[in-house]
Amino acid sequence: MSSDSQLDLSRYVPGFITYISNKLASGASQCYRKHFGIGVVEWRMLSMLAVENGITANRICQVIGLDKSAVSRSLQALEAAGYVSSAVDPRDARRNTVSLTSNGRELHDRVLKVALERERRLLSGLSAKEVDTLIQLLSRLHAQVNSVNDYDPRDD
Repeated sequence: MSSDSQLDLSRYVPGFITYISNKLASGASQCYRKHFGIGVVEWRMLSMLAVENGITANRICQVIGLDKSAVSRSLQALEAAGYVSSAVDPRDARRNTVSLTSNGRELHDRVLKVALERERRLLSGLSAKEVDTLIQLLSRLHAQVNSVNDYDPRDD
């Protein structure tokens, strides 16, 4: 097999990002389930609602990039646990909005401390300038995602 017919997994950027993401998500889920009774997907919902409260599930999907069924299951679990509440959207009665409850805000604040420490540990081998560069590069990659996902090999 020639080198052109296989991926160099140490340099294949989509794979590398996925491997890092999968390992971080798995570790976060283990930690958050053990200490807070929620998984990483529920944490993503709480953190999104802490930034932008009173939004629709579709908005969460749009920002976080999760499919509707995963978001719906997580929001149902969070609502059953009393961490979020849903209400009819006052601007469009066909939609519901989701908001943090006071218990949800308190849980968010507790998990946030752990999430920030995990991030600090992840970035501890980088200088402040390197962290800024990493964020700039990741932002630029993020801006390309729609173009990548719109690619259809049949158009070549």
